[in-house]
Amino acid sequence: MHTVLTRGNATVAYTLSVLACLTFSCFLSTVFLDYRTDANINTVRVLVKNVPDYGASREKHDLGYITFDLQTNLTGIFNWNVKQLFLYLTAEYQTPANQLNQVVLWDKIILRGENAVLDFKNLNTKYYFWDDGNGLKDNRNVSLYLSWNIIPNAGLLPSVQATGKHLFKFPADYATSSI
Repeated sequence: MHTVLTRGNATVAYTLSVLACLTFSCFLSTVFLDYRTDANINTVRVLVKNVPDYGASREKHDLGYITFDLQTNLTGIFNWNVKQLFLYLTAEYQTPANQLNQVVLWDKIILRGENAVLDFKNLNTKYYFWDDGNGLKDNRNVSLYLSWNIIPNAGLLPSVQATGKHLFKFPADYATSSI
């Protein structure tokens, strides 16, 4: 006959196998959902200054300063498999030195059950908008994108970009007032 340990091992192994199959089935129920939604982004104030960057060197680099409006409704993204969203606003632009520059300017975490309707006015950036040279002054191709990472209960960690973007330009002269 089998011992108590052998029977307990078989019961635990069978239970874990069933739970793994159920978790995978639940993951399959949400893997093909479209998590994109529209986001409206507008810039309110746009400045650029040429200031020394003491973090890397003492050379002067461009520092962009923007305030923005953000409106989006993310309630349709939440389902049983979405634990939280990590939102971030990214600026993308091109300079003669670099084909693609990406800077994260703002982020926010939204947990399941929290208000997922965002309507922000005159919001400041959370992080500095540094350029690694002087590529922001008179740059006419700066795009703002809202993206998010979905933190699920089970499955993949998708990164999704909103369907709206905002294009703006920095002024041709440096701001002289303090930020």
